[in-house]
Amino acid sequence: MSSQQSTQTMKPATAAKKLGVYLPATPAEFQEGVVSRAELNELQADPPQWLRELRENGPHPRPVVAAKLGVSIAGLARGGVTEPLTTEQIEALKQEQPEWLEKERATQAEVRKEAVRIKNLQKEKQEKGAERR
Repeated sequence: MSSQQSTQTMKPATAAKKLGVYLPATPAEFQEGVVSRAELNELQADPPQWLRELRENGPHPRPVVAAKLGVSIAGLARGGVTEPLTTEQIEALKQEQPEWLEKERATQAEVRKEAVRIKNLQKEKQEKGAERR
């Protein structure tokens, strides 16, 4: 690794995204500083208490909320969820099973099925192409 890469820094928003946490919920020193690659790696390898708590309890950013609910980010918006949610709020939604959540989960399941179908078709085409050579 070159010395340039090891001293590379990123904005707190980028680091928060890579860590899967909601930036406004992070400590002020994290939000106001810059994060080096080495610091990011250290945070991932040995997360401090604040990071462990955020990951466990939230508030979680929309990509994490969507993943925990099994829907897309667009599906969250269609369901009216535009703000970060805590783990407790996510669990409550799972218990309530509102109509929008059921619909978006079904949509997401269809999207995944279609992605697998396309991947299998591409694989078949590649295999047939390899046989012809």
